[in-house]
Parts: sequence; structure tokens; C-alpha cells
Amino acid sequence: MSQPTNNKVMALYQKFMAWPFGQKLFSMVVAQTAPYFATIKPRILELRPHYCECFIKKRRGVQNHIKTVHVIAIANGIEMAMGVMAEASIPSNLRWIPKGMNLEYTAKAGTDIRCVAQVKPEQWQPGNMAVAVTALDTLGVVVVKGEINLWITQKG
Repeated sequence: MSQPTNNKVMALYQKFMAWPFGQKLFSMVVAQTAPYFATIKPRILELRPHYCECFIKKRRGVQNHIKTVHVIAIANGIEMAMGVMAEASIPSNLRWIPKGMNLEYTAKAGTDIRCVAQVKPEQWQPGNMAVAVTALDTLGVVVVKGEINLWITQKG
């Protein structure tokens, strides 16, 4: 499947990256599109077609009773990374909607967290599509892994 052309999300990202504090501003704009994203105060660290990385700072507002990053906050970050990646990557003749999420909690999340969503370009086909998602701590330990399932259809 071809690369997305004239993609508004990628164009907006590239525009913001040219500005001072562009990464922070872009992340704030994206978080406002779905207000629940703002609860984790996410930061998009990297965005390119078929890949997005989102950062969640460990702070009191995202911690659980054992002072690790709550898995629901991590799931929120993973979903944001997936959604931004999908919007920045999907070919213009297709659309997507999430169908479900399967996550494994593999380690305690005791530090800041990086949430990564990625697919291969050829995955953009009508039907079911699994997006690989991973959350890593600052040491590179995978704390959550899984997939978000999308339903891909033709527009129109």
C-alpha cells in the first residue's frame, strides 16, 4: 500500500516541529481532540508514517496505590500513540475505527513511560488490522505489550 499523501496530521506535525516548543504544542493540540488524553499529559516524541512514540511522565496523577504508573494511564498513552500513528499513516482512500485492545502487563512501571505504536505499510488493507503496541520504562524494559485491533474500510 502506498504512503499517505497530503496527510494533514503529518503536515501539522512537521509545521509544529519547526517552532520552539513545537513538540509540546503539537502534543497539546492532539490531546485536545480526545480530551481524556489530556489526563496523562502526553508528549509525542516521534511521529513518522507507520510509527508513533508517546511519552508519559511518572507523576502523582498517573500513579496507582503502589506508586507505579497505572496501567490504565499506560493504555491511554498506547491508544494515543496508535491513533496519531493511524491518522498520520492511513492511505487517503481508507478509514479506521478501533475494535478492541489486548494488552499484557509484563513488568511494574516504576519510571516515565514511552508508548510505541507501529505497523508495516502493507498492513493498510480493508478488514481487520492489528497494530503492535508496546510501553517501555526508561531502562527499556517492556512494561506493557499487545495490540490494538482496527477495522479498516474504504471511504465512500
